Amino acid sequence: MLEFLLDNLVWLMLIAVLVIFSLTVPRYFQFGIFANILEQSTYVGVMAIGLAIVIISGNLDLSVESTAALAAMITGLLFASSGIGMGLTLGPSFIAIPLSMLIAMAVGVVIGFINGFFVIKVGMSAFIVTLASFIWVRGLVVAISGGRSAQSLDPAIRVLGVERLFGVPLLAWFAVLCFVIFSLIMAKTPFGRYITLVGGNEVATYRAGIPANKILWMSFVIAGALAGLAGWLLAIRTSGATANLGTGMLFNAFAAVVIGGVSLKGGIGKLPGVYAGVLLIYSIHTAINLMRLPAHWTQVILGLLVLAAVLLDTLKLRLREKLL
Repeated sequence: MLEFLLDNLVWLMLIAVLVIFSLTVPRYFQFGIFANILEQSTYVGVMAIGLAIVIISGNLDLSVESTAALAAMITGLLFASSGIGMGLTLGPSFIAIPLSMLIAMAVGVVIGFINGFFVIKVGMSAFIVTLASFIWVRGLVVAISGGRSAQSLDPAIRVLGVERLFGVPLLAWFAVLCFVIFSLIMAKTPFGRYITLVGGNEVATYRAGIPANKILWMSFVIAGALAGLAGWLLAIRTSGATANLGTGMLFNAFAAVVIGGVSLKGGIGKLPGVYAGVLLIYSIHTAINLMRLPAHWTQVILGLLVLAAVLLDTLKLRLREKLL
């Protein structure tokens, strides 16, 4: 019972925070605010899925923020009509959405593949490789754009950013769908089980005949693809892209993953908890904005939450050792 409560603590924290803010913060308890929280959590949420998978596998990917920015910039460059946008239009308008999404995800796949190559094949530290990618990919965004922006995205693509379903933006439903799909993959497929096993004990997994290197490489590719998808969604929401788009998303994604119960030691973590972590972060963001407090208070609170989450992870590992 105690371990169940610890594993689901982030959901209890989310419920408690929503109740407390609804009672104490003026104008917080309304459907529009909750819909806005869901929408604001979309981009970081999708990015956090890939980051969580890499961390569960026992690695780290610091490049997801810059990857999202590059994917957004290329989407804007191709399909926006103002600024540096080329204004590319296609025959049937419904082709624009899947094509632009695939292009953005392909950008992420390439970067994820490069990261995986240097980590798996060359044997370099994932921290160093992905930190380097964080830097050079963001530099590539500036180089491609020349510091300028691409605006007025094709309306055929923008429909996802303006339409709502049951009062909730389609973008938010898109993020929920991503979490459902990847939660099922991680829980019900051999790939998901292998990711957890590799993160728990890579040597034992290799000896058991599981292709650990391929699994690890695939985790970087998936993280890159999902970062590209997050960038595409962000471009849709902002109707284009700027050179500094997405700055700060890495910290929020990392915080959501850690708060959501994913162990930095690898091998432990579930994606529903990560989604609860994302919602918790943006619930706090929204409350701070409504109270008109300085933005730096968000950083203070999130920093303390991350510290508390890491401490809790350490306590849970010790508890499991005692139970075993």
